[in-house]
Formats: sequence, structure tokens, C-alpha cells
Amino acid sequence: MAYEALSELEQAIEPWLQHMTWRRDYARWRERRINQELYQDERLAMLSGVAGELRGLRVLDLGAGMGGFAVAAALRGARVVASEYNPAYCEIVRLRAERHNLRLPVFNAAGETLPFADASFDVVVAWDVIEHVQSPTAMLREIARVLRPKGHCLITAINRRAWIDPHYHLPGINWLPRPLAELLIARRGRTKAGAAFRDMQRLSEMHYFHYGQFIRLCKRHGFRAKDLRQEQLRRGTLRSPKPTRRAIRRVLRGFGLEGLAYRVQRRWYVGMFELALEKM
Repeated sequence: MAYEALSELEQAIEPWLQHMTWRRDYARWRERRINQELYQDERLAMLSGVAGELRGLRVLDLGAGMGGFAVAAALRGARVVASEYNPAYCEIVRLRAERHNLRLPVFNAAGETLPFADASFDVVVAWDVIEHVQSPTAMLREIARVLRPKGHCLITAINRRAWIDPHYHLPGINWLPRPLAELLIARRGRTKAGAAFRDMQRLSEMHYFHYGQFIRLCKRHGFRAKDLRQEQLRRGTLRSPKPTRRAIRRVLRGFGLEGLAYRVQRRWYVGMFELALEKM
């Protein structure tokens, strides 16, 4: 039964991977997509660091994608509901949950019009979502509505100045006019033409943000924002996988410049902001 479930899951996922075969690490990336729930430790730690014990926590995974985080959180005892705009992804989430004998509710819905009552959740997570919606403002308004008072949202947003674009993996394209950037994307064979995505995927359609701009947008919807990576830096728990980066951080720390260097990098270089929002 487990083998049959895995095979069915692979068949459902496979068509949604073909637009990324140009990746050098495609085989490893494909395996991580198929077994996504096994690679969620870092984000589960972010969730527990913000919201505490996961068991019994009411969690909405908004834009659940292929369901890796939703299933991983449910396996830790959270009461998870998945909401996803792509109907095919909804089926993938169901299959992934069945792999672990989980009964995980899955809703096919847009982030701007969530089918849930006010104050339904303790936490909303929205990883890699807000850049694809029609209206980021409407999505944040809906998140605030479905969260309980003092509830939390863990959210990512793409840096408008990202040097390596997180979607197309090309350097410098966010520093070019959008028409020129899209020409370069097409020449390099990185478009998602032919993929059946319903959400916005072209670079010119997506919503990227400057850091301060996004913080102000969150505040307008009643949220207090914290940079999760900056919090890790303050606690001394921020991990750098490469030895050279660890060495540079040690030198900067010795001169008292690590925090400043992080803020400069966040402003001008990093691909993504990872934030914890608290509903005030």
C-alpha cells in the first residue's frame, strides 16, 4: 500500500516539475519535492519558535503548494488546514497526507478570499505565496481576519533587489527593466510557458518588495513584524552552511559589524525575506 501511494504521488507531481529540468541539481530537487515533508525541520523550528508547542495548534497553510509543510506540521500534532489555489496541487496534498494516514482538510481557494470564519486560526503560514496573488493587500487583510488576536503569521516575500532571482535562478535580472529581464529569461529557457499554473508566474506579473515597503504594508494591516533571520542572528543561532561565510561572520562579529552587514545584505542582495507577523 505504501509503495502504491508513493507511485501515485510521484505520478501526480511529475507534470509540475518538467519546467525546471534546466536545474543542475534537478535530480536532488525532484527528490525533495516528492518527499517534501521530510525536509521541513527548519521551518517547523521557526513555527515553534514563534508559536510554541505545535500539538493542538490551529494552523492554516495558505498556499500549501505540494503539501510538504502541512503534512510535516500535522505529523507533529498541529491541527492543520491546507488552502491552495491550484486544484492539481490540492490533489497532491491529499495524496501526501494519505501516505501518512492523515486526514488533512484541503480547500481550493485564493488567498484574497479565504473560506474560513474570523479568528479561526492561531497561526497562518504563507511560504512563497504573496508574490503570486492578484492583490497582496487583500491577502494580508484576509490573513488578519482569520487569525485570532495575538495570532501569528509566518510569511515570505521576495526582495525587489534580489541578486539571484528565487524563481528563475538568474543573476542580476531584478536590476533590469522588466521587459529586458523577461527577454533574458526566455533566451535562457527559464520561462514557465506550457506549465499549467493558474497563479501569476511571469516576472512582470509577480509582486516583489523592498524590505521597508513590505514592513509598512504589514503594519497597515495591524501586524507587528520581525525578521526571523535577524532574530536568529541576535540569538547566535543563525547557521551559515559554507565555511567561508562562517569565517566572514566571525570577523564581522569581532568588529561589531555583523548586524550592520546583515541589514545591508537584506536591503541589497538576499532573495527572500522571512518574517513573523503578530496580529495586534
